Amino acid sequence: MALGMPVVFSAALAASSAVICAALIVLIRPWLQRHALAQPNARSSHQVPTPQGGGIAVIAATIAVSFGASFFLHTGAASTAPPAMLVAAVVVMAGIGAAADLHPIDVAPRLVLQVLAVAAMIYGLPAELRVVPALPWWGERILLVIGGMWFVNLVNFMDGLDWMTVAEIVPLTTALAALGFFGLLPPQAVIASLALCGAMIGFAYFNRPLAKLFLGDVGSLPIGLILCWLLVLVAGNGGRAAALLLPLYYLADSTVTLLRRLVTGERIWQAHRTHFYQRATDGGFSVIDVIARVFVVNLALCALAVATVILPGRLNDVAAVLVGAALVVWLLIVFARGKKARLRPRAS
Repeated sequence: MALGMPVVFSAALAASSAVICAALIVLIRPWLQRHALAQPNARSSHQVPTPQGGGIAVIAATIAVSFGASFFLHTGAASTAPPAMLVAAVVVMAGIGAAADLHPIDVAPRLVLQVLAVAAMIYGLPAELRVVPALPWWGERILLVIGGMWFVNLVNFMDGLDWMTVAEIVPLTTALAALGFFGLLPPQAVIASLALCGAMIGFAYFNRPLAKLFLGDVGSLPIGLILCWLLVLVAGNGGRAAALLLPLYYLADSTVTLLRRLVTGERIWQAHRTHFYQRATDGGFSVIDVIARVFVVNLALCALAVATVILPGRLNDVAAVLVGAALVVWLLIVFARGKKARLRPRAS
């Protein structure tokens, strides 16, 4: 393995993060029930007031385990601890989310603070890392900030159903750690992947349908930032096809929904229930029906992403992306049609 990190240690790292996250949730949940209740509305997927803010424990466990693990690896703390710029950006993004969970924030200041956090994360990338070498360095960095903003917010948009973010992040971070073992991620990124994976597993018990706790913006926004950082590193180290495949369902659902709302003249910054996964539940699919399909498609996308690294080559990359795109399009069509449409009797 590229890190010299044994599988047992990797599993222990993820397990430690899960335990820490679960313990923190138990400690903070009474406070969240008093001060951070998400009230149901016409756009919600829940019917009763539910505490939000579980992301505090997820992010805290991820950071704590990421730093703690660096002292147990013989490669040296400096090379395995998370970059200071990333940690600062994650904390700022979590603060933005926490403020939004407690009190509504106007769109403009929220976006300005998000841009600063994303720009700090991009600024902290290695200067020699290139994702789109055809562009000038400064042009690529601007493009990465814009793409990072969209990615962070789409992760937030997609966090609207019990276990949805769990079904996305757990397989993705597992696959990212595997890509790190193939040399596409540096040690600190592999550790962060495993720590985030474990933290999401620890959160999953409390978010299982019917959820007793939500991530909140305090979780979804910084999780999106961490995942964006990991994917940019993969793309910059030669894994562009893998970096596209891993989040492809989230990218497709959010981007198609955004474009559709733009075309119809809707205010894209307002909450809504028109994502494909939301249309699926409105169309008769249960929460488990939706999550199971998303999870299986994500597993397939992860397998395709790893395959592009094991079997490198332009044709293999193109074939893997096409297969992944076909799977995602199929899932979006299934969700858009809904279960009721398939069960409706034919006219005689």
